Amino acid sequence: MSDLAARALAALRADGATLAVAESLTGGLLAATLVDVPGASAAFRGSVTAYATDLKASVLGVDEGLLDVYGPVHPLVARQMAEGVRRLLGADWALATTGVAGPDPQDGQPVGTVYVGLAGERGTEALPLRLSGGRDTIRHQSVEAALDLLLRRLTRPGAGH
Repeated sequence: MSDLAARALAALRADGATLAVAESLTGGLLAATLVDVPGASAAFRGSVTAYATDLKASVLGVDEGLLDVYGPVHPLVARQMAEGVRRLLGADWALATTGVAGPDPQDGQPVGTVYVGLAGERGTEALPLRLSGGRDTIRHQSVEAALDLLLRRLTRPGAGH
């Protein structure tokens, strides 16, 4: 993961862009992975760990009605988390993670259901994941998927921020 984080941060720096992250199931692991890279502060603005559902609404601006109807594990929640942290921390790009790491299902969603949100000037998207393994494995796979998604968007032609 650290190689992926280093490559993503290098791509951000090359573009003169910044990144913020909002985390739920990863509980700060994504931010920790980024700051493990020397020089991360040149591109990484910061993070919000909104583990509790109400914080997704009150801090990140996720629609309360959406949370009431679908719960926190939903692609629109991931997108709104990314949009919210991007706005809150003034970043060019933002990643968000929400899902079920286990050991038990949550709100009718099976363990391993994860959504990674990505927000940038060209809009937002949510990557759906169906992961397997234990809690730790799911959290690490989620971080890897988030960094991979960001890196793919940063390195595609015309990606700019």
